Amino acid sequence: MVVGLNYRTAPVAVRERFWIDESRRYDALTQLSGAEGIEEMIVLATCTRTEFWLWAGDVTLAANSVMRLLGASYGLKLCEWKHFYRLLDEAALLHIFRVASSLDSMVVGEPQVVTQVKDAWEHAQKARATGRFLDAVLQKALTVSERVRTETAIANTAVSVPYAAVELARQIFGSLENKKVLVLGAGQLSELSARELIKQGASSTSVSVVNRTLEHAAELAGKLGGVAIPFEERRQHMAEADIIISSTSCPHTVLNRAEAEEMVRGRDMKERPLVIVDIAMPRDIDPAVRKVEGISLFDFDDLESVADHNAREREAATAEAQKILQAEAQGFRRKLLADHVVPTIVALRSRLDEICGKELDTFRLENGPFSRDQDEMLNAVLARMTQKIAGSLARELKELPEKVEQEQLTTALQRLFHLKTAAAGPHTMADGKSA
Repeated sequence: MVVGLNYRTAPVAVRERFWIDESRRYDALTQLSGAEGIEEMIVLATCTRTEFWLWAGDVTLAANSVMRLLGASYGLKLCEWKHFYRLLDEAALLHIFRVASSLDSMVVGEPQVVTQVKDAWEHAQKARATGRFLDAVLQKALTVSERVRTETAIANTAVSVPYAAVELARQIFGSLENKKVLVLGAGQLSELSARELIKQGASSTSVSVVNRTLEHAAELAGKLGGVAIPFEERRQHMAEADIIISSTSCPHTVLNRAEAEEMVRGRDMKERPLVIVDIAMPRDIDPAVRKVEGISLFDFDDLESVADHNAREREAATAEAQKILQAEAQGFRRKLLADHVVPTIVALRSRLDEICGKELDTFRLENGPFSRDQDEMLNAVLARMTQKIAGSLARELKELPEKVEQEQLTTALQRLFHLKTAAAGPHTMADGKSA
């Protein structure tokens, strides 16, 4: 089951409210992994989505558990639930495969999502929130992602977030030559954006890097050939910049409207407009800065308009990738369903052996003693009988196409034979891979 919201269902103002940063992710995992209806879970939180990937014992209870957490910790109101989607079974599996393969990204084909998915999985494992089922799903999702990138042209047609950010600046200035660039933040997106600006015409010597930790700013500036600026001196350099790329991990805004107005006071905004591209989550720049004359502020919602580059080529690659995902999801779901009933099959075989063993002991007492050869023959006949009965029921369980029918038959067998299945633990998946 998947519960979440993304750039298609919610604007950035809503997404940032429900964005779960790394420091709060562990709390969310530990709270929900023991909540009603949830057996296993992973939290994926990026600049374009917040999603809960669940293995749910009861989907209604699981969805309510997620809703309660979002209400208590993030102020979710009932009217905001419309921004969230709930996907089940094959639809959920296909969605996870699409996300891992970057087919569901704002920028289709972008490579960063694979790292984000791996990080989310690792966080969940450290919190002991995943088990054999979601571990198997994630393992398969990453394998499918690699297959998509190898067998289709999806990666070749990608338009990266940094490319889109720079393209927005080009729409304002045309040429980027002689433009002063200020980069707020020293992370991966900051570096990629700065490199793209230089690639598109900005001079490396015109790039300044600001970060709360000056050593990190100096490290990135050294890679780019620019200069590092102490965080305390940022206002002066922001006022002198033509382009500001902001991608910090700050939990609050670093520039509001009043500060922006003060910053550009005395500057001829018609002759020297200022472009600010905010690619942080949560946003670094107060949206009200858009109202300051001469400042063009762009955020993630604006980047989507640029992502149409190579649209025709990407559409063909996406269609090819979608066929791969569809086939993989259908096949893997059948394996998951088959593995889901393994504890019942094991318990059934054990119960049949127990019943037949007791009957054989009674038969020996009433009709024995038997010779060694006769005794071995009786054991062999009973073993063949239990194997045939258990094998036939196992095939029925594994081959049922619908989960509801499978659960109904599983419940019936558990009641008829008074089965006590073992708790879910490490197990070999139906495809032979250990989860």
